[in-house]
Amino acid sequence: MAALDGLPPLRDVITRYELDAKKSLGQNFILDLNLTQKVARTAGSLEGATVFEIGPGPGGLTRTILALGAEKVVAVERDARCLPALAEIGAHYPGRLEVIEGDALKTDFEALADGRPVKIIANLPYNVGTQLLVNWLLPRQWPPFWSSLTLMFQKEVGQRIVAREGDNHYGRLGVLCGWRADAHMAFDIPPQAFTPPPKVTSTVVHLEPRMTPLPCDPDKLERVTLAAFGQRRKMLRQSVKSIGGEALLARAEIDPQRRAETLSVEEFCRIANLL
Repeated sequence: MAALDGLPPLRDVITRYELDAKKSLGQNFILDLNLTQKVARTAGSLEGATVFEIGPGPGGLTRTILALGAEKVVAVERDARCLPALAEIGAHYPGRLEVIEGDALKTDFEALADGRPVKIIANLPYNVGTQLLVNWLLPRQWPPFWSSLTLMFQKEVGQRIVAREGDNHYGRLGVLCGWRADAHMAFDIPPQAFTPPPKVTSTVVHLEPRMTPLPCDPDKLERVTLAAFGQRRKMLRQSVKSIGGEALLARAEIDPQRRAETLSVEEFCRIANLL
């Protein structure tokens, strides 16, 4: 990649700008640009695409996305130390990289999209990744502003995203993702691929929105899943007591002795629609 884009090796960039990864920001950098290509290609063709990236750090994935033909990359970075390194990339790709210094959790991505179809590709900071995904899955307006999400998580989180009823990893995240998206785990990334190496294996998950998900209010579905999985070892009659208990389950025609992990997405939507 260094030969392809003419920019310095990432290790040199990190040394020059003293970009030691901060644990408090959930940072783990990927220096292997062959691996960042594999991540970016999971999103499909990037020719002419607008891509949002969160937590670009020194810009390894950013460089790859631009080199693969993205027309525009909007990168949201909270760590001001990384801005000079990203500015170098912006100078190399004039007019194609916009860097926003700020907190991704407080960023209005839909407003940034401004009606354009957007792909989101990111090595998400571990400490905010799940919440960002939930935010992107639960807007009131659907279909969403994004056409696909290609995201890196701890493998355990990836397993929760793609899990279905009866799976040990099935929970609130599996219901929300199963309701509004088609998701699959693309490939794993070992700890040694990162600097510094995390203690866990990571995985790349690719999600595409379901154009016509089951009709359901996102706020109500969140309430139901929070209640049901908040006490997942208990029977539903106990775990959903705070939102209607057995009476609600009876209306939804669901056995109150079942446990949350046995319910399908359709059954969760049925309960939510009766709240």
